[in-house]
Amino acid sequence: MSKFTSTAFGRKVGAGLKATGANTSKPIAQKKEEKKGADAVEGHDEWLHGKPLIKPLDQVELTETELEEEITRTLSANNPHAPQNIVRYSYKELAFKPVTVDHLEVHFVLEGNLMYLEASQEYRLSEALHEDTTIVETGAQPDEERAKIQETPTTDEEEVDEGGEEDRPDSEASKTDKKEPKLKNQFSFCERASQTLTNPLRERGCQTEPPPCRTFCATANQSEIYDAYVEWLQAQEKNKEKQKGVQSKRDDSSKRTVLMESQTDELPRLTKAAKILERMVNQNTFDYIAQDFKYYEDPSDEFRDQKGTLLPLWKFQCDKAKGMSVTALCWNKKYQDLFAVGMGTYDFCKQGPGVLVFHTLKNHSFPEYIYTATSGIMCVDIHQQHSYLVAVGFYDGHVAVYNLKKRGEGEPVYKSTAKMGKHTDPVWEVRWQKDDLDGNRNFCSISSDGRIVSWTLVKNELIFTDILRLSVTVSVSDVQGGGQQVSVDVSGTSFDFHKQIDHLFLVGTEDGKIHKCSKTYSNQLLKSYDAHNMAVDAVKWNHFHSGVFISCSSDWTVKVWDHAAHTPLFIFDLHAPVGDVAWAPYSSTVFAAVTLDGIVHVFDLNLNKFEALCQQAVVANTVKLTHIEFNPIYPIIIVGDERGFVTSLKLSPNLRKRPKDKKGQVLPNVVELEIANMEKLVHQQREPEKNTV
Repeated sequence: MSKFTSTAFGRKVGAGLKATGANTSKPIAQKKEEKKGADAVEGHDEWLHGKPLIKPLDQVELTETELEEEITRTLSANNPHAPQNIVRYSYKELAFKPVTVDHLEVHFVLEGNLMYLEASQEYRLSEALHEDTTIVETGAQPDEERAKIQETPTTDEEEVDEGGEEDRPDSEASKTDKKEPKLKNQFSFCERASQTLTNPLRERGCQTEPPPCRTFCATANQSEIYDAYVEWLQAQEKNKEKQKGVQSKRDDSSKRTVLMESQTDELPRLTKAAKILERMVNQNTFDYIAQDFKYYEDPSDEFRDQKGTLLPLWKFQCDKAKGMSVTALCWNKKYQDLFAVGMGTYDFCKQGPGVLVFHTLKNHSFPEYIYTATSGIMCVDIHQQHSYLVAVGFYDGHVAVYNLKKRGEGEPVYKSTAKMGKHTDPVWEVRWQKDDLDGNRNFCSISSDGRIVSWTLVKNELIFTDILRLSVTVSVSDVQGGGQQVSVDVSGTSFDFHKQIDHLFLVGTEDGKIHKCSKTYSNQLLKSYDAHNMAVDAVKWNHFHSGVFISCSSDWTVKVWDHAAHTPLFIFDLHAPVGDVAWAPYSSTVFAAVTLDGIVHVFDLNLNKFEALCQQAVVANTVKLTHIEFNPIYPIIIVGDERGFVTSLKLSPNLRKRPKDKKGQVLPNVVELEIANMEKLVHQQREPEKNTV
């Protein structure tokens, strides 16, 4: 192979020398063809020899079954090496924005040179290609060969031949040198270029003069506030006298009306500011009471052996209710510092008007709302969800609903009439119920006429529905000595609805009996209890246990009942007529009662089943206590008396004990724990009865 190559190369060199000596102006294209032929001779027998396989040293040798096994691999379009946390600052939104990374990877690109003949850029591209080819062909000759060609002499024949070749129209040189004209579409051709400018960011700022300031310092008390009110009232009276005494022109009258309108617009803002200022003055004046309410805990409870005390806080009264008694108390469930007080009298021979008053713990000197009525108020209840709706029962048998949002109106928004089924006797209790299926609000009432009525608020009137009529069948002897059965209405004095079962309720009567009733059975009593020897003043379900309720009467007793038994679980003799009783909202075994001798009794059945933990006189012996209510959140109670005063009292720590969390012991839910405590008491009281039977 090497000899053949050298021989060929020698022949090639010799032929080249002869050609050079004979004619040095041999064309360059012929030289290129000879070079290509020599290269072909060198590699003409390479296809006879097979190419050896080169294997790496660490290649794994596989069997035929492993080689035939198909392995499936899935290719995803996402680039695993692409960054995910690239952000760029956006000058338009003035924040950093994430940049979406392109997952496209280009492995092979081949640019083609094919084009459509109809394309508008055909001539420009063809011209550019022709120019490139001419430049390449003319610039491919080296400088040495150009010099040799210039040095070698040429004959006339060769010049004639070359000149003839150049002048031929079909020669390659004439084709390459000939420039084709650049044609453009003269009808639709348009060459345009534009570039939009980015709007520069601009910052603008402005500066204003500061408002004038003035330092003012003063002190205010109740007398100064009162003097300011008096001056304002005197100024109003003077304005009224001027308007009546002077008859001015129309212009003057229009100016005065505008002035009065501005005064009426400013009046609500003035009253709101005065109310806030009055609260601040009262809280500063009686700061020691507010501190006791918030922080004071009686330290002597540690040495009293489960006994407790009541700390007097604020005392509330209303000047418009002088000579009246507190006939109803009710806390607002949404605003826990606000409570309603019904004013009337229990002396039925001296009946007069009534007053509905709303007090707050934030200001005890003056009520928040005052509503006067033509008849004495005997009961009050505030809606739990809609705290601005207040249901009221009157001594003359009417029921009404007040809306606290309409402060300017002193009249109720709903009131029963004789045509719309009002009671004929005093209304002793009202209770709000859940909305009916149509979404209308409704409440129930009980009266001495023996009717239990449901009132529905529809548009601007109250629609009544009789739920139950209390009656007793009595045998009456006639003149001939024969007996006759006659039904007599029984006066209802109190009632309370079940906390979980909406249709179940208890009714206390004037003859001392308690009836368990249901809305679904309007003409039938589910159960009756011989509870007391005198009228039942109050009956209330337990807040936690669904089967326990409590009752009190003027026969000096308070009784705790299990609704499944006819006999009471506990009987407590308080040595005086009992006016009211109430369960504590924080415990299932704590309740409190008030007696007509001015003493408050607080019991905790879980600690002592036989006597009260606290017996404290909060008023003089000659003053009778009428009602009591626990606050739903704060550890205080309010007590009303026959003079129209409401006294707030704070419970000492022994009266509101709660289970402590022992180490390593998980306490159950508070509600479940309270139910278990009451259930334990019920079981302990019923076991001896079963053993005796």
